[in-house]
Amino acid sequence: MEVRMKLNGKNITGDVRPDSLLIDFLREKGCVSVKRGCETSNCGLCTVLMDGKPVLSCSLLTLRAAGHDIFTLEGLQEEASEFVGFIADQGADQCGFCNPGFVMNTIALLRENPDPTDDEIRAFLSGNLCRCSGYEGQLRGIRNYLSSRHG
Repeated sequence: MEVRMKLNGKNITGDVRPDSLLIDFLREKGCVSVKRGCETSNCGLCTVLMDGKPVLSCSLLTLRAAGHDIFTLEGLQEEASEFVGFIADQGADQCGFCNPGFVMNTIALLRENPDPTDDEIRAFLSGNLCRCSGYEGQLRGIRNYLSSRHG
């Protein structure tokens, strides 16, 4: 079946099977930041933005994304570059595997709520699995980024 969508600002088309998952389609299109982790919608590694909202591409059929605006980290480098250094400064990117999911969710959070509390940050990022850092580094990095914008 043919599918059409906007991917990282560009109109694309592709042929997919009815049971094709969005993660596989995106990786075929060169979006390597979208990672396969748990395959049970529990780790957040496959997070992309669909019409500006975070979705888990490992549990979304490609055909459900037809006609929508999809962004992966490849298409949001400029926006992500504003705060990823603050997260790295906290040692929260030890292995780097979870970073794309955290970054995608942080972008969505800051678009929705430009000045979140620590509890709001924790709640928004709760669907991301990180085995290295214990999550406090990401929180400190985001908090430091927000402080730098106000200072």
